[in-house]
Amino acid sequence: MKMIEIFTVIAMMILSGCAAYSSGSSETQSVQEQAAQETAVAEQTVQEPADMPQIEETDKEETMRLIIGETEVPVTWEENASVEALRQLCPLTIQMSMYGGFEQVGPIGQEIVSYDEQTKTEPGDIVLYSGDQIVIFYGNNSWAYTRLGHVDLSQEEMAELLAHGDATITISAGAEE
Repeated sequence: MKMIEIFTVIAMMILSGCAAYSSGSSETQSVQEQAAQETAVAEQTVQEPADMPQIEETDKEETMRLIIGETEVPVTWEENASVEALRQLCPLTIQMSMYGGFEQVGPIGQEIVSYDEQTKTEPGDIVLYSGDQIVIFYGNNSWAYTRLGHVDLSQEEMAELLAHGDATITISAGAEE
């Protein structure tokens, strides 16, 4: 945007200089008109992105809640199509199973959109595995997942919730209280 402003100022300075040398000439008017058209096109180009349709944002009042066992946990959800697809399935209650000594895995009941990429996970990470399973980590791992969110608790708190046997989670969507 600053480049266009600089261009406009320089164009105006040049045009002012041209007008001083040959004011009233048709050539000067032609140069001024061309510069004015170029400036208008440049300004229009800058304004177009604001006029372009925007991806609708999810209502900020609506959030998803995660309950592990009987404990509601604070989650920072990703803003992606997989989380939106998960939100559409809510409310969900999922029977999770311990796996590998560092995660709990459970089926969501159907496949949703995924964008798997090689990921290093940390305790608290919530990911989508194979398009139809939720994984919540209380340890570390590396695999191809789609990020869904992160439980904002310490590693010790995550282990306390998940490392002592299979767990049940509930995901619900609704207005914040």
